[in-house]
Amino acid sequence: MTTQRLPLLINVGFFQNLPIGSYRDFQFEYPTLELPPDLGLKDFTAAAHISRTPQGLLFECKVEAITPMECVRCLEPFDQKLDADFFEVFAYKSRNFTESGLYVPDDGNIDMGPLVREYLTVAMPIKPLCKPDCQGLCVICGENLNLSTCEHQARIMIE
Repeated sequence: MTTQRLPLLINVGFFQNLPIGSYRDFQFEYPTLELPPDLGLKDFTAAAHISRTPQGLLFECKVEAITPMECVRCLEPFDQKLDADFFEVFAYKSRNFTESGLYVPDDGNIDMGPLVREYLTVAMPIKPLCKPDCQGLCVICGENLNLSTCEHQARIMIE
């Protein structure tokens, strides 16, 4: 996993002196990334389009990643693709705050890690499936029915 302390830190301090309407694009790519406390990601890519507005900074972000999960039917591990698109406004402290309470810190550095983690967590399926037609486990012997048919299933099909 990426061991960089704050891999999604963006310095936006220079925006305060730019005219309204100014923007900049930021790209992030990591083969592996850990978002504390417990979200491990692979093939992480993110694009952030940041625009100066009268209220502060508008972040338009698109994030894609893969995270390991366990299928709720067969209990096998698999890689789940996650993606999230979100918009957030970070207000300047001296001006009005946004409803979300996000603001540009005095040092001009914004760590997008907690926000990205929140949106990717919301994008996770409630009941993750390794494949849409997963057969699950035999309720009697626990055999993975994706790999083989057990004697119990053969009996059920006959009856």
